[in-house]
Amino acid sequence: MSELLADHTTLRLGGPAREWVRAESEQALIDAVAEADAAGVPVLVLGGGSNLVVGDAGFDGRVVEVATRGVTPDVDDAEAVACGGVLVTVAAGERWDALVAQAVTRGWAGVEALAGIPGSVGATPVQNVGAYGQEVAQTIASVRVFDRVLRGVRTFAAAECDFAYRHSRFKADPGRHVVLSVTFQLRRGTLGEPIRYAELARALGVEVGGRVDLGEVRDAVLALRRGKGMVLDPDDHDTWSAGSFFTNPIVAPEAVPDGAPAFAQPDGGVKTSAAWLIEHAGFGKGHGAGPARLSTKHVLALTNRGDASADDLLALAREVRDGVRARYGIELVPEPVLVGCDL
Repeated sequence: MSELLADHTTLRLGGPAREWVRAESEQALIDAVAEADAAGVPVLVLGGGSNLVVGDAGFDGRVVEVATRGVTPDVDDAEAVACGGVLVTVAAGERWDALVAQAVTRGWAGVEALAGIPGSVGATPVQNVGAYGQEVAQTIASVRVFDRVLRGVRTFAAAECDFAYRHSRFKADPGRHVVLSVTFQLRRGTLGEPIRYAELARALGVEVGGRVDLGEVRDAVLALRRGKGMVLDPDDHDTWSAGSFFTNPIVAPEAVPDGAPAFAQPDGGVKTSAAWLIEHAGFGKGHGAGPARLSTKHVLALTNRGDASADDLLALAREVRDGVRARYGIELVPEPVLVGCDL
């Protein structure tokens, strides 16, 4: 019986794969991809399935499930205290949220505000995953990959990764690089990094720029995310999503609608809120009459209410995208990777 992608994505969407390989070691991962490439077989590298929309027809090729494990600090915790920091190399298949929990427990600061984000460690540098004022680019020291063009293993220092908002060299050249492991430079201590996000600061009862205990930051972020349906729960259809479906657009200053949030960018553009645009274009929480609807907790999440198809979800995404474009002249761009389907 064919393996269904729907059983491996947070949206619970996606048809069958022609072939499925579970790679539990780095070498098995490289071999599975390289062999398919040599044979001309399409490859889909699958991590946690949290940033992925797969079409109802499935994937006519080899799905390689990344199931590698390993969290390796360069020093033990006592030495980390003495030197004030630690380099932690993490296998691509490790769960991201489990890594954040371990970092908080062991006093490794720098990723505590990224709690509750589903998916694997290997996916985080591709999208430069971020939330609540932190991005992985702030702590990544290097990314080790298998280069499918050069057919060899390469290591990119952070400065070579071209990190920007939800962007990296890996996203700019899709499919070329299979992430094998990520090395993070984390500070050792009990206090988190300065709070940069106003909503999180309010939840913690501190001013922006204040610092509080690592565990308190993680707990506050998880509470905020749960309130928006952004922490996976099999019994809550509001969490059957790919997280934020659209990225916050960066536009010219004059294109920002009156009243919309506006954050100046280094290139002179302004980042505004996709959620604000969606809601003010007439798409409220729970919008939709079919099996795919906006979350009842957060308009930026498109959800599967239990029996939706990928076509249902994409129809909703088009409706929202087109509605925002018609109202504000701003084009929303999807954040998830689309496989076998398109907007």
